[in-house]
Amino acid sequence: MEQAGLGSAADARPVLEVRDLVKRFGGLVAVDHVSLVVWPGEVVGLLGDNGAGKSTLIKVISGVYRPDGGQLLFEGQEVSFASPMEARRRGIETIYQDLALCENLDAPANIFLGREPVRRRWGFLKELDDRYMLQETQHVLEQLDIHIPDLRQPIRQLSGGQRQSVAIARAIYWNARLMIMDEPTAALGVAEQQKVLELVRTLRARGVPVILISHNMQDVFAVADRVVVMRRGQKVGERRVAETTTNELVGLMVGAERA
Repeated sequence: MEQAGLGSAADARPVLEVRDLVKRFGGLVAVDHVSLVVWPGEVVGLLGDNGAGKSTLIKVISGVYRPDGGQLLFEGQEVSFASPMEARRRGIETIYQDLALCENLDAPANIFLGREPVRRRWGFLKELDDRYMLQETQHVLEQLDIHIPDLRQPIRQLSGGQRQSVAIARAIYWNARLMIMDEPTAALGVAEQQKVLELVRTLRARGVPVILISHNMQDVFAVADRVVVMRRGQKVGERRVAETTTNELVGLMVGAERA
């Protein structure tokens, strides 16, 4: 288990504790006895080359995979998620590169997808409450300083940064307690990358911790408080961003540096 001194400030309880986690696929150990802690209002960068185990680790945390060993504690309670929906109900939201948005639907429909509010017409006929969904979407986007001129246009017509913003807004609206973001700035232009990083800072300011997977070291140094480095399924190092360098982190990733 991590030392509390590596957390943010002196919070009484971490949001997430990963203790000695193991995940195997046949004879391959994809996650090999990994431990980490995430504190409220903290951004933790998760670094590693392809095949390092980063994606498998977050999929265990978010309920996609069941662990083969170790413990997960969320807000002080041991948890075992049978599905991503279970993890989402507890407040763990994961935004993957493909965003899992329905491109033929608009922003409000995506934010409320699977949890659509209904109203009764003439006392017995149920219908979607489109007006409520639009109002709530406008409200959460305003809170996050996100500007999308036409919320009724299909997601497919939005830019990459706007799509990321909708995915983040959806997580915030449904009271995310932990945000996991997998390569959130990949394939975005410079201006949209900066907007996504601003949203990460906004999440931190609201007390929502973020686990950020990124190959873009500049992004990690821009927003992360701490960095965890993985290689070949193992955690090989952990550093405060203010106390490390790109060269040191790359050395850990390739095995040239010691933890």
